[in-house]
Amino acid sequence: MPTAGPDGGSVLRGALRGQRRLLTGASLLGMGHQACEALVPVVIGAVIDRAVATGDGSALLRWLILLAVLFLILSTCYRTGARLAERAGEQAAHRLRLTLTTRVLDPYGGAEAGHLPGALAGIATGDAKRVGVVGTVLPFGVAALAGLGVSAALLLRISVPLGLLVLLGIPPLLWLGHRISRPLERRSGVEQERAARAGGIAADLVTGLRVLKGIGAEAAAVARYRTVSQDSLAAALRAARSRAAHDGALQALTGVFIVLIALVGAVLAMDGRISVGELVAAVGLAQFLLGPFQVLTWANGEFAQGRASAARIAEVLAAPPAVAGGADTPPADRADADTPSAATPLPGSAPAPAAGGLRLRGVGFGALDGLDLDVTPGELLGVVTDDPAAAADLLRCLGRETDPTAGTIELDGTGLTVLDPAELRRSVLVAHHDAVLFAGTVRENVLASPDGALTDAVLSASAADEVAAALPAGLDTEVTEGGRSLSGGQRQRVALARALAASPDVLVLHDPTTAVDSVTESRIADRLRELRRGRTTVLVTTSPALLARADRVVVLTSGAVTADGTHHELTADPAYRTLVLA
Repeated sequence: MPTAGPDGGSVLRGALRGQRRLLTGASLLGMGHQACEALVPVVIGAVIDRAVATGDGSALLRWLILLAVLFLILSTCYRTGARLAERAGEQAAHRLRLTLTTRVLDPYGGAEAGHLPGALAGIATGDAKRVGVVGTVLPFGVAALAGLGVSAALLLRISVPLGLLVLLGIPPLLWLGHRISRPLERRSGVEQERAARAGGIAADLVTGLRVLKGIGAEAAAVARYRTVSQDSLAAALRAARSRAAHDGALQALTGVFIVLIALVGAVLAMDGRISVGELVAAVGLAQFLLGPFQVLTWANGEFAQGRASAARIAEVLAAPPAVAGGADTPPADRADADTPSAATPLPGSAPAPAAGGLRLRGVGFGALDGLDLDVTPGELLGVVTDDPAAAADLLRCLGRETDPTAGTIELDGTGLTVLDPAELRRSVLVAHHDAVLFAGTVRENVLASPDGALTDAVLSASAADEVAAALPAGLDTEVTEGGRSLSGGQRQRVALARALAASPDVLVLHDPTTAVDSVTESRIADRLRELRRGRTTVLVTTSPALLARADRVVVLTSGAVTADGTHHELTADPAYRTLVLA
C-alpha cells in the first residue's frame, strides 16, 4: 500500500533531528553564553553595592576578576557554539540536497512533474539552504529563551514584581511573534516559488539560445522572461516588506516591554525597596533583554521562511512515482502489478544478459492506441510513425519512463512492470533524439556509462572519429555545457557514440542522424548494423538510409501498426513513400 509522503513539518524536523548532536552542543554553549551575559549587570550592581559604596578595594578587585572570568566564559561559549550551529546548518542543507538529488534521480521518476529543471535546482539550493539556516538559528533561539529565563530568575531575586513582570510578559510576546510571522511564511513561499520559476525559464531559454536566434524569437523570449522576472521581483518585494513589518512590530513590542521593566525598577528604587546597585542591575538586565528578544525576532523570521521552504521540498519528495512501485511504495509491494512465475526473474531483477525479445500487446498511452508489436532477439527493426507524439510515447514506454495506461510490454517474456527500472535500463537503453551533452571532454561524454567501452568500432560506427579528428585536442577537447561548442551534427554523433559505447542488450535509437549529411548517414547505417549484429536494435526514424539496413520495418499510423515488411517492400506503399521518401 502506498504510504503518505512527507509534509513540510516532517522535512524540517527530520533535518534538525539529523543534526541533534551538534544542535544540542551549540544550544548548551549558547545557554552558557546567555547566562553569563545576564550575570554581567548583576555583578556590576554587586560591585557598586559591595565595593564602590563601601570603598573596599580588595572586594573591588575580586569582583573585577569575577567579571573578567564571566567575559572569558561567555566569549568562548559564543565562538564555539556559533561554530557548531553553522556546521549543523550547513550539514542539514547538504543532506537535504542529497535527499532531493536522490529523489529526482530515482529510477521510478515523478519528481520532475510540474517543475522546470531550473526550478528543481532552485529548490535543491535556495530552499535547502533556508531549511539549513533554521538549524543554524535554532541554538541561538534556545539560548535566547534561556537568557530570558535566567534574567527572570535574577530579577525575581532582586525584586518579585520585576521577576513576575518578565515571566508573565514573555509568553504573550512569543505568541504575538508567532502570529505576526504567518504573513511572512506565506509570502516567503510565494517568493521562492516565483524565483525558482524565473530561474527555470532562464535556464530553458539559455539552453535553446541557438534555436531562438535561428527563428528570430529573441524578442518573444525576452518578453517572456521579463514577465516572470517581474513577477519574481514583486514577490520578493512583498516578502521583504513582510519581513520588515514583522521585525519592526516585534522590535516595537520588545521596546515597550523593556521600557516597562525599567520604569517599574525605577519606581521600586525611589520607594527604597531596592538598592542603587540593584537598580543598576535591573536596568542592565532590561537592556540585556533586548538582545534575546532581537535573536528571537530573527529566529522567528528564519523559522517562517524555513517552514515555507520545507513545504516546497516536501512537495518534491512526496511526488508520486511516474511508474508503478516507486519511492512511495514499500519494497514488498513494488511488484504487485505482475506475479512472476517460477521461471521468471525475481521482482526488481532484469535478465542478464537479456536475449532482447520485446513483445507489446494492446499498448495504449498518449498517441499510442492498442499497439501490438513483436521484436525478435537480435533483430534490427525500423519503426516509422506518422505522428512524432507516437514516437515519443513509444520511447517513454520502452524506457519505462512511464507505464502504459493499457496493455503490456514484455522483455524476454517478463513484464516491464515487474522489473526495477534501474535494472531494466541496464538491458534496454533508449537514446532520445534530443540527447544532452555535459560540460567535460568528448571522451567523458561518450563514456557516460561506467560499463561503456570506448573502442575504435564505436567511434567509427557513430562517425565520432571524424568529430575527434576535427577538434583541436581530439577526444580530450573540452565541451561546453549542453555541447554548445559543437555543431548540431557533431553533438548528434557524440551522443550516438555514447549510446553505442554502453553496449546494451536492447538499444532504441530515435532519429540518430537527422543533423548529418547523407554520405555520413549512409556510412553510419552500414557500420551501425555491423556493430549491433546479434543484438536487438530498434530505430525510430524516417531516414531511408537507416531503414534500408533494417531487417524489418513497421509503420505506425494513429498509434497502431498498419504495415510491416522490409524497406524495399514498403516503398510500393504510397503512404510509406510519403512518410519516408518525400
